[in-house]
Amino acid sequence: MAVGLVVTVVSSLGAPLIPRIAQDFGASIGTAQWSLTVTLLTGAVLAPLVGRIGDGPRRREVLVACLAIVTLGGVIAALAGSIAVLIAGRTLQGLGLAMLPLTVASARDHLSPKRAAATIALLSIVGASGVGIGYPLTALIVDAGGVAAAFWVGTGLSAAALALTVLFVPRPLRPAQHSSLDVRGATLVGGGVLALLLVLERGGAWGWASGQTLGMLAASAILLAWWTLHELRTVEPLVELRLLRRRAVMTANAVGFVLGAAVYLAISLMTQVVQLPSGLNQSILVAGLTLGPLSAGSFLTPRLAPLIGRRTGARGLIPLGALGVAAGMALFGLAGGTLWEAFVSMGLMGIGLGLTLGAMPGLIVGAVPQDETSSAMSFYQVTRYVGFALGSGLAVTLVNAFAGAGKTPGGDAYEAAFVVGAGMAVAAALIAWVLPERRGAPALRA
Repeated sequence: MAVGLVVTVVSSLGAPLIPRIAQDFGASIGTAQWSLTVTLLTGAVLAPLVGRIGDGPRRREVLVACLAIVTLGGVIAALAGSIAVLIAGRTLQGLGLAMLPLTVASARDHLSPKRAAATIALLSIVGASGVGIGYPLTALIVDAGGVAAAFWVGTGLSAAALALTVLFVPRPLRPAQHSSLDVRGATLVGGGVLALLLVLERGGAWGWASGQTLGMLAASAILLAWWTLHELRTVEPLVELRLLRRRAVMTANAVGFVLGAAVYLAISLMTQVVQLPSGLNQSILVAGLTLGPLSAGSFLTPRLAPLIGRRTGARGLIPLGALGVAAGMALFGLAGGTLWEAFVSMGLMGIGLGLTLGAMPGLIVGAVPQDETSSAMSFYQVTRYVGFALGSGLAVTLVNAFAGAGKTPGGDAYEAAFVVGAGMAVAAALIAWVLPERRGAPALRA
């Protein structure tokens, strides 16, 4: 749970602070958005490396080292005098998002099968639901002491998690299964996704048909294609792409990617439109509070998942959750974009998110051998956090596109972007319905 706390802390220092960071550092919203996007990208790229290093007797040492780096990143961000230094600190904090696969593997090693299944589901939910609590608390701190104060509090919590890990996390029971690190694979996928994110953030300024934009897109495609071939030919790859032959693993990763992009698109859009004068013109605290229903829904809904699954069937549960996310985004996008609709929208999204994110890790764990748990969960982390990063980058791109060149995005542009996000969530629901075999996914356990 200490790692879950760190995931919450790192995530909570993201979306609601973007307008305030832009104001304090004299940066554009698009530049400030990188303080969130780079954190998510770091978590995506490093998750499989951290999972591979920790898939053996050094798991405890890896957790301690990662938490120490996350704490250092918090110090750098708190002391930052420029937006570049703050982004550097946030890059180090992104390592906190890469540690979840290690905790999943540890739970499977040290707990009974029943307790391990419940713990794995809780670990998946805590990061998503915790931000709904962390965002309002972060907003209160920012209102009282500024952005630096929020990072200092986050640093203190990360240090506490480090101490708890040193004192209480046991050594793994199994010997090491892997010996080499696929640094080339991490570099290729990181470069490919970064190039794509740069296109999303700068494409409008460069011109979507300009040589710079097309060249960066080509570089992204080449790097990602090279990464795919490299992973399939490497003895010990960054992520085991062959696991996609298992329909449950393919479903979880595809849905996690698309739905992750939609959810972080919504979080980024909501926390901006609530605060900006051209939107709802509310305080950072109100922006944080709008995500409270997301937290409540995603935390409570998994407890009802077995009951709902008995009515819909296991195969229908994840598509139903994705449609809940789509309904929440469509409500805000189509019904006018008022403050009460923001709360209801996040509540619907939380319910849908709880049904999906709580179920998908169980699909993966039930479909792979025990000694590949950490690697398979690392794969899931990569796809989910790459989706998060793309959703974060896509937020600024969409509102600027809908606002028009040189214009300040208003409420209408944000509402149109929410409709796009709803379409993405519907696509995730279709993927979740089509990909699994007809016999369906394993039944969920309470």
